Amino acid sequence: MQSPDGDVFDCVLSHLQPAFDHPLLKGHKPLDPPERPKSNETSGTEEIIAESFQQWHDSGGSCPEGTVPIRRTTEKDVLRANKLRRFGKKPIRHLRRDSSGNGHEHAVVFVNGEQYYGAKAKLNVWAPKVTDPYEFSLSQIWVISGSFENDLNTIEAGWQVSPELYGDSYPRFFTYWTTDAYQATGCYNLLCSGFVQTNNKIAIGAAISPRSSYRGRQFDIGLMVWKDPKHGHWWLEFGSGLLVGYWPAFLFSHLRSHASMVQFGGEIVNSRSTGAHTYTQMGSGHFAGEGFGKSSYFRNLQTVDWDNNLLPLNSMHLQADHPNCYDVRQGRNTVWGTYFYYGGPGRNIRCP
Repeated sequence: MQSPDGDVFDCVLSHLQPAFDHPLLKGHKPLDPPERPKSNETSGTEEIIAESFQQWHDSGGSCPEGTVPIRRTTEKDVLRANKLRRFGKKPIRHLRRDSSGNGHEHAVVFVNGEQYYGAKAKLNVWAPKVTDPYEFSLSQIWVISGSFENDLNTIEAGWQVSPELYGDSYPRFFTYWTTDAYQATGCYNLLCSGFVQTNNKIAIGAAISPRSSYRGRQFDIGLMVWKDPKHGHWWLEFGSGLLVGYWPAFLFSHLRSHASMVQFGGEIVNSRSTGAHTYTQMGSGHFAGEGFGKSSYFRNLQTVDWDNNLLPLNSMHLQADHPNCYDVRQGRNTVWGTYFYYGGPGRNIRCP
């Protein structure tokens, strides 16, 4: 199937998807859906917000039952990679707390100090400008355990603009995982064996459309990652209750039991090691203080507890590595629950 944006999607038999190349998954079949976390919170939505979906649906909808859509990797995709052996992988140690020294800059909200079994949020989708082919701009949920030095386990999902990975400037739905702080394990999307896709309508790596516009309509996506209480695998939900698939528990060391941190927010890569800061935008490209319709947001933030209950965030921490370039501001109300605005333009008068 060809998407209007030029992508080609192959409908692959579920049991022949890349996940089942993994030695521990050979001969297996995708699992049945797990029990969904329970929520006591009613999440109201203002009429001005609509749900984004995926652009490839414009070309015909979905794959047949028993298959999953996989974005075709082309020779051009591989040749664009900065380092061929790192194709489909994030740069090493991109999520350290002192991240200002390695080109990765964050504006995030996080919680830690407890045992977490999942996270959920709605986030609006933009098309931030990325000014260097080896930079990216993303907004995502991180589910984290382990040390930031060498055995970090993460599960990640959100949207990103990455000219290097996709060859364009569209925001795309993506996933990521690692068990060794991005050194050798894990990858984006389905570019290695690991994540098991179960949905024939959602394509990981596909462009998201429509997008939010400044002073215009706002479009957001729902994301939830949680640990199935029965089998222990980490499941991913996209939009309004659409199960995408799962990361098998055996892929991980620390996350085999639970997460010790959950993080929400934006990240960019500033590839300029010296001189002026990059113009690459985070979120909408506008600071958090501009608010609704202008800034990017995450709303209805929740975590999942040991008993598979969704709970509002408590004792949140805010972190902006370079607040003059990208910042973050939190709030709470009855409609959006716990929420925050974040982002920025990158280089400006205060961020030279």
